[in-house]
Amino acid sequence: MSLRSLSALAALATFAATPIAFPAETDLSEIKAQVTKQHDEAVKRLQDWIGQVSIAAENRGYPEGADYMIQLLKDAGFQRAERVETDGKPGVFATLDAGAPKTVGLYFMYDVKQFDPKEWSSPPTEAKIIDKPDLGRIMIGRGAVNQKGPEATFLEALHAMNAADRKLPVNFVFVAEGEEEIGSPHFGQVVHKPEIEAALKKCSGIFMPFASQDLSGVVTISLGAKGVVEVELTSNGEKWGRGPLKDIHSSNKARVDSPVWHLVQALNTLVSADGNDPAIPGLTTNVRPLSPFEKGLVETAATRLSEADAKKSMGVQKWVRDVSWKQALERMSDVPTINIEGIIGGYTGPGGKTILPHQAIAKLDLRLVPNQTAQGALAALKAQLGKHGYGDIDVNMTGGYDPTTTPPDSPIVKAEEAVYKGHGIDPVILPRLGGSWPGYVFTNPPLKLGAGHFGLGHGNGAHAPDEYYVIESTNPKIAGFDDAVMSYVEYLYELGK
Repeated sequence: MSLRSLSALAALATFAATPIAFPAETDLSEIKAQVTKQHDEAVKRLQDWIGQVSIAAENRGYPEGADYMIQLLKDAGFQRAERVETDGKPGVFATLDAGAPKTVGLYFMYDVKQFDPKEWSSPPTEAKIIDKPDLGRIMIGRGAVNQKGPEATFLEALHAMNAADRKLPVNFVFVAEGEEEIGSPHFGQVVHKPEIEAALKKCSGIFMPFASQDLSGVVTISLGAKGVVEVELTSNGEKWGRGPLKDIHSSNKARVDSPVWHLVQALNTLVSADGNDPAIPGLTTNVRPLSPFEKGLVETAATRLSEADAKKSMGVQKWVRDVSWKQALERMSDVPTINIEGIIGGYTGPGGKTILPHQAIAKLDLRLVPNQTAQGALAALKAQLGKHGYGDIDVNMTGGYDPTTTPPDSPIVKAEEAVYKGHGIDPVILPRLGGSWPGYVFTNPPLKLGAGHFGLGHGNGAHAPDEYYVIESTNPKIAGFDDAVMSYVEYLYELGK
């Protein structure tokens, strides 16, 4: 028996044992048959998409990435799909009118993070499928789980429904961007274009495809996400008025100031002594504490989520300050952060090069919680540097946006819960993601839509080497590609009720 057949039997034992209670006329067997029939075609579609790389930070794959996204949508049945030009990389707007009573919004990103092929065990754009112990057959590639894998899985749900001659239970308004991985600096120009905003106002909510299962098969629903600010701090001799205007011999450190040390000292003013909490008043005085309801969610999550699995997946041994598992989950929901992504300055090649560099750059990201805004955080950062005598350091915000929150009783969330529970999965609910996505454009005025993430399936390694997505699962608790496709079919019927 083939590995694929074994994984299908394992998935069947898990997911078919507790079928979703749809009306009798909603028989999904024909759709499921098409999913099985089209499996190889759908997987190849994902592999080809991973091969079409769009990386905003490197100005790589534009406008080809947007055009590729448009073709994928047209192939899946969208009647209208077009590029939306912005001051940066293009977005995509599309609609699918199924003649249904309800309309749902869809958010995609078609860009991916940078990568260094030397760090990968398999070429990141080839999307090879390999065996992984305890999981089955996985696809390795940049974008495999973040987010092309889940997005391609959703699109296959539409292909299968079309092939089964099944009318979609909802209409779609679709928006995508090609700059999510640099902080979505121009996505608002897409969403708030009058025609697109008017179309989104007709939606009952908006969701993003997501591989939501962890290694034990548990699903987590997040009722929001932190906001983010991506920023570059530059210290140089020219603007500071001290230090060299070009790299000079390091012997001169005896008599010449260092822009690199100047930057290091400036960074120290932004955080607590251990680097784990912001020391900027604008990021500490207006933090909204978790409500009793949210604290209850975290307390329950701490008893149901595996701390060991979480540490294993990240390769860490201890949490900051050796806090408990519950405190670690709380911090992910309610603590703003200041993280150094990287520091660039001077010579970093083989051997030594005794120079005193004229410039240093630090790339930071700030994660924000409710009651904070991206612009407010940027202003607070600049004020903090100025207060401590580092006003000369250039602060350049390259992207960012506000936090997002969706009520637990919103239709988009209730539909997620219903499908998961229909599979015998009691989802863990958390107040918000520790990470970020630009959902604020949907949840904030004027749209004020519920926004969330949905999808069975598993993957890991987002932003890291050897990012993967499970294609054929040998773990009976984790959905493979085909079962994840069917979860989207079920979700659409739930949304259409």
